[in-house]
Amino acid sequence: MSEQSLPKKRFGQHFLTDPNTARLVASGVTKVDIVLEIGPGRGFLTNFLADRAGLVHAVELDPDVLHSLRRTLGNRSNVIVHEGDALRFDYSALDPAPNRLVANLPYNIASPLVLALLEKVESLRTLRFMVQLEVARRMTAERGTKDYSAYAVLAQLLAGVRIMHRVPPTVFDPPPRVHSAVVEMNRKNKPDGYEGIKHLVLGAFKSRRKRLVNNLPEPARREAPWVLYSLGYGPNVRAEELAPVDFVALYRALSWAF
Repeated sequence: MSEQSLPKKRFGQHFLTDPNTARLVASGVTKVDIVLEIGPGRGFLTNFLADRAGLVHAVELDPDVLHSLRRTLGNRSNVIVHEGDALRFDYSALDPAPNRLVANLPYNIASPLVLALLEKVESLRTLRFMVQLEVARRMTAERGTKDYSAYAVLAQLLAGVRIMHRVPPTVFDPPPRVHSAVVEMNRKNKPDGYEGIKHLVLGAFKSRRKRLVNNLPEPARREAPWVLYSLGYGPNVRAEELAPVDFVALYRALSWAF
């Protein structure tokens, strides 16, 4: 291994090295799929995807790892390597458009990246990826739990979310200090008025100890208790007690205040 292909902490790189884990992550991919892979690194998972998919768009930020990636891929004709920052990349320019994300996501950008992909890249119908187990738990958290947050609400409004497998540190180079997980998301139809719903949700969780009503804009506070009552909640309910669909109903009743 050349020095140039060493993992870089600042990019959150933990390169996958285990074939069984690669098969788990790539599960479900077929020749009809156009796959988006973010953070291919040295190309270990990319090879498994190329064996299964019609085409793979691989987006890599680190210029030092591109040589290792291209050497691993050899002369494969169904992989297109794109150099760029995944958080700023123009996914609308990908042709053909990907219908699946399959990736070992860089740890330091996984949370914002997944939400951005759900919000903006609507061609992606299924997202299957590895993240830290702690992040996976935040994505799948149920109401009333300590991990339930605005992030969980938004992710679950946009997709069905499940943890599929736990992954030990030993399958990566370098091994992270924590366990990881394979997460699968299947896109739902985006709720009408999503941007307004998002604004409400972010505000509702801004001060978790406060009553939900007190986190709403001033004009909405008088009517909000009646809406919450219609949804089965008392006036002192906190944001963490509401299901994702309840935030949609709350916004639709109070949209005039946002």
